[in-house]
Amino acid sequence: MEHQTEEAAQDTEAADQVLETLIEQPPEILAEFIQNPWTEAAVIITIGLVLAKLAEVFICTVVSRLMKATDNKLDDLVVQLLHKPLFTSFALMGLIIASNSLKVQLGETALAATGAILKTLIILSWLRFFMRSSGAILESMGRNPDYFAFAQKDTVPLMRNLATVFLLLAGAYAILIAWDIDVTGLVASAGIVGLALSFAAQDTLSHLFAGVAILADRPYRIGDFIVLDTGERGQVTAIGLRSTRLMTRDDVEVSIPNGVMGGAKIVNESGGHDTKFRVRATVGVAYGSDVKHVLEILESIARNNEELCDEPAPRARFRAFGDSSLDFELLAWIPEPSLRGLRVHEMNCEIYRRFNAEGVTIPFPQQDLWVRELPVNDE
Repeated sequence: MEHQTEEAAQDTEAADQVLETLIEQPPEILAEFIQNPWTEAAVIITIGLVLAKLAEVFICTVVSRLMKATDNKLDDLVVQLLHKPLFTSFALMGLIIASNSLKVQLGETALAATGAILKTLIILSWLRFFMRSSGAILESMGRNPDYFAFAQKDTVPLMRNLATVFLLLAGAYAILIAWDIDVTGLVASAGIVGLALSFAAQDTLSHLFAGVAILADRPYRIGDFIVLDTGERGQVTAIGLRSTRLMTRDDVEVSIPNGVMGGAKIVNESGGHDTKFRVRATVGVAYGSDVKHVLEILESIARNNEELCDEPAPRARFRAFGDSSLDFELLAWIPEPSLRGLRVHEMNCEIYRRFNAEGVTIPFPQQDLWVRELPVNDE
């Protein structure tokens, strides 16, 4: 019995020694597992994913809650768009660091290609974010032209296009840098090609720069009625980088190059502090007519027309002594220039009706022939 007790004690002591050895010095298999580069890469990737998720949770919970306290919905949209590039950036950065730990296994070429691809994906995710958020910001500014005078409905498309071009160029440059491509030669080549294209497309470039100047100076806007020095009159329907389009009163669209518009004399009937437009009806009456009575008839015609503006008040004026008539003019205001033709038609019809009813004569050109002497007949 004593012999068995001694053997059990020895076995217990041996087991304790083995356990202490395992604790103090891990076995070779465990050591190799911890020091394995693939295991290290997997740990780094896991940490990157955890950090990406934590960043996303932070944005969703903390920042979004702060942004929702404001009345503006733009910040909520920007935060919502920010989720994906943040998560993608943290996750892909973990992959980049993990790939660097596998430098020996992957090799220099594969490692460089892997890093360039991952960096390209990060750049594309942020490029998409900046393009969408810049568009949303410009649209929000366009809806508040009182606070942002430069962001009008006709300038927002231009600014959006310029922002898109700038972001695409910046993104392309960043991608080239990520692939370790020397851009010096490309920039020099682009300069030579641009110089050749500028000579080959002088007219197009002149229209382009004129369009930018028109959108910046804004001599007219979309919806304005303009009259060119060549006689075209219509409503501006679009202002592009190359041409401006007018819709005439015949419902015919006229496209005019911006280079022509930039050098033309333009009368903007919708310009000024108000959209009201003054119309004129000219009429002549026979010599000997009662001038005061004619003025009263003309002013009453304008006052009784509900389609004409009360302010400014309509007025009649005696303009000139004509060859065959006393020339009068009825001045009245309409709410917008597009109604000019119809309102002048109504005024002319009513003037003719009232003059006939009041016995006011509208003369027509005539000449009196005086014969000083009749020819002598010799027979």
